[in-house]
Amino acid sequence: MISFAMEDRYKMSMRRLFVGGAFLLFSLLEPIQANSTTLPQPAANKTDSVAARAGKTARPNILFIILDDWGWNHSGAYGSDWVKTPNFDRLAREGVLFKNAFTSNPKCSPCRASILTGRNSWQLEEAASHFGVFPSKFVVYPDLLEDSGYTVGYTGKGWGPGDFKAGGFKRNPAGPSFAEFKSSPPTTGIGRNDYARNFEAFLQQRSNDQPFCFWIGFNEPHRAYEQHSGVRSGKRLQDAQVPGYLPDTDVVRGDLLDYAVEVEWADSHIGKALQLLEASGELDNTLIVVTSDHGMPFPFVKGQVFEDGFRLPLVMRWGTTVKAGRVVEDFINVRDFAPTFLEVAGLKPHGQMTGRSLVKTLRSEKSGWIDKSQNVMLTGKERHDLGRPNDLGYPVRAIRTTEFLYVHNFFPDRWPAGNPETDFGNCDGGPTKELLKALGGDYYDLSFGKRPQQALFRLSDDPECIRNLAPDPFFTPTMEKLRAKMFTMLREEKDPRALGNGAIFDTYKYTGGRQKSYDTWLKQQATKLKAGADGR
Repeated sequence: MISFAMEDRYKMSMRRLFVGGAFLLFSLLEPIQANSTTLPQPAANKTDSVAARAGKTARPNILFIILDDWGWNHSGAYGSDWVKTPNFDRLAREGVLFKNAFTSNPKCSPCRASILTGRNSWQLEEAASHFGVFPSKFVVYPDLLEDSGYTVGYTGKGWGPGDFKAGGFKRNPAGPSFAEFKSSPPTTGIGRNDYARNFEAFLQQRSNDQPFCFWIGFNEPHRAYEQHSGVRSGKRLQDAQVPGYLPDTDVVRGDLLDYAVEVEWADSHIGKALQLLEASGELDNTLIVVTSDHGMPFPFVKGQVFEDGFRLPLVMRWGTTVKAGRVVEDFINVRDFAPTFLEVAGLKPHGQMTGRSLVKTLRSEKSGWIDKSQNVMLTGKERHDLGRPNDLGYPVRAIRTTEFLYVHNFFPDRWPAGNPETDFGNCDGGPTKELLKALGGDYYDLSFGKRPQQALFRLSDDPECIRNLAPDPFFTPTMEKLRAKMFTMLREEKDPRALGNGAIFDTYKYTGGRQKSYDTWLKQQATKLKAGADGR
């Protein structure tokens, strides 16, 4: 294993003593049951399986790696030649690349809550909202694995943003934080967390016979970026691939290159993590999962229910357990990760979890469609960021098949990215956003304009979801069929929005700042009016 400098040895020794004692203490305590009376809490999540009884050394490690705001097709494994991801590509060659992976909600904290609980975001009450409260009655897989003997932890961004303590959690739902070590990144937009070194610190504190589950949560490529850092790093404007929903200008190309720099920084730390596992002899006994929480932080993408907003990159490597070089077409949802991790650890999926384990898919030697029934996916959103009167959200539900995406906007009279006067708060700031606001026209309307209640996109000839087919009578039967199927599935999942109680989502507390809220804007206008009157 890569060693630390001598001055760090004492700190690490003390951490081992502390964490080792804490683990022993927690292992002696009776696990606390979730406080829900309506959700199942089966005792079967203890180490009651053959693998668990066989001893800790028989149980594989789990390394979950998630980037923040990384577009699904921005890696070499998915065909990109302007975003360089050699370590992600290596994992694809040595494991399984999934072509149809999706988030249940294209925003940071709702997606991460789905990952941790194995539930769709509309099944998570307050945690369906960005900057919401995470109720501890929903069990999370790191706690279940820790109860069964795993050592768990995370570095970087775990669950968030939001308030987990108000929900009853004593620590971040992703586990104990490892954040001691900092780095000197090449640009001001990149955070200083030394992901690989903090992962090493986590590895050094565990017992030799103890399996681990660790979460590396990159803050990259979340905005803000150091402008022109892409060009300064040697990238060329002409190499950036501009999607059809954005204008092809040097401003947009430069913004995309700045984004690429941060993706590549994260990929370099994935490589360092792989080196640590190789040096410790743990690589082939570790299930490695690399993904994102949603699409890139550009207009029309992040926080929006279009293909590039909710489709994810996903690769899994698991030594010789997984046949290398496979490409799987089956539809995968982030809520499938938690039951997968539990089964890998020799545990039964928790009764609260509505996702499905992917272990059978991983163990298959086939490529293409492993289970052809896995060809329909639901996604959606509730309130993300502020910017509408009364803090109202922009609820959406959608159903994705192999050929079509049907989108249902429940309140088409609302602005989808937030009101213009509050600067479209559900779209991150940056040069591309400012350009669209200045240009107006079609690109502006696509990203910020009001949308009809129903939209239908045929993905075979419109993968970027630019041409809405809903007004065309030829597609009315298809749209009605998809709408009916979607609401049937949502009712089966007890989605309040489909059961007529969707207003509950707008009552949930927003825990973030209120700088871009509508009431803040109203106060600012009142202050300006008063200042103008006083000046006359």
